[in-house]
Amino acid sequence: MKEKIEKDIEKDIEKDMNKDINIETDIKEALRQFEDILREQIERCEEMKAISEKPERISERGKEILIGLIAGDGIGPVIMSEVGRVLRKLLAGEISEGKIKLKDIRGLTLENRLSKGKTVPPEVLSEMRKCGVLLKGPTTTPSSDNRMTNLESANVFLRKEFDLFANIRPVKIPSLGIDWTFFRENTEGEYALGSSGIRIGDKFSLDFKVTSYEGTRRIARSAFEYARKNGKEKVSVVTKANIMKKTDGDFLRICKEVASEYPEIQVDSWFVDIMAANLINEDMRKNFEVIILPNLYGDIITDEAAEIQGGVGTAGSSNIGTSYAIFEAIHGSAPRMVLDGLSDKANPSSLLRASVMMLEHIGYGEKAKELENAIYETDKAMGEKMTGLRDGATCKEYADNLLMRI
Repeated sequence: MKEKIEKDIEKDIEKDMNKDINIETDIKEALRQFEDILREQIERCEEMKAISEKPERISERGKEILIGLIAGDGIGPVIMSEVGRVLRKLLAGEISEGKIKLKDIRGLTLENRLSKGKTVPPEVLSEMRKCGVLLKGPTTTPSSDNRMTNLESANVFLRKEFDLFANIRPVKIPSLGIDWTFFRENTEGEYALGSSGIRIGDKFSLDFKVTSYEGTRRIARSAFEYARKNGKEKVSVVTKANIMKKTDGDFLRICKEVASEYPEIQVDSWFVDIMAANLINEDMRKNFEVIILPNLYGDIITDEAAEIQGGVGTAGSSNIGTSYAIFEAIHGSAPRMVLDGLSDKANPSSLLRASVMMLEHIGYGEKAKELENAIYETDKAMGEKMTGLRDGATCKEYADNLLMRI
């Protein structure tokens, strides 16, 4: 009996020693990974510094503007099919004159990405690079929860790959006096290193948040330039700088530094939790015009804003960089709708509103207004039969109604 007890004690001691050895190994590996991360981020900052801050106008690329249409997966092919039909009618003259070309880019489907084991397969990325402007449908992000290969989000990958640092999302509800334009930093924050976290044994996990001077300065300048050009009087900066004193503290400080170059524009700042409350406060929300946010807060707050407008299916989104721009629906691929056999009821409004932003970006302001007005009138005409509902109209019926107004 005594021998057994002594053996058990020895085993426990050995187990504890092995645990300590494993933890030390994990710490050394974590330090190695962290050094690699630091060097990669320093290199990225230097690259940003080297790039001119003046955006390249897409219309200056050449005579013909090549627009890539990427359906994505889930309900993506359904809504892109109808939006493509709308664009081809709206831009019929420009297409026939060789000013604009619409190009379908295939392969950004969940099935193809999983089979290749790539977030964006190389052949798809190659075709995308040929286009200065891209209109993209939703893509599913697989995870270990659904027993799929845990690939990175295609949206996050593309924003980093094309350095699309400004995510711009407008929300307008004239009847409520709401006219907001959100400028979400798109390449940093918690999402910059979302796949690079570190785990130390079974003790704890650690993820990283990144705020750089150059990254913050360029999103701030984009927002203030937009405010100046569009006669906006106020810019609001949203952070949690009282808690995240280094990263969010720097974000707020740098935004205020850029603000000093725009003395005619009023600047205020809010904590993200208070801003979330303010957007549903009828007395407060009319005071906001242009809003700058770090990546994660921007993701959350813009979805809330879209919900106030009528749901994430009603809002468009643009991702702007120095040389490329991607416009997309802000909603997901709606796998539940697909499973329920309701794909044909998908609402194309978000992708259509993204198309409005795309047309403005490439210099076709009048076409953008025509499409925006047609969307507004179609929404009114659809009423209770609005697309997206089980008993509502189909995506094709929505597009047919809209096409009569172009």
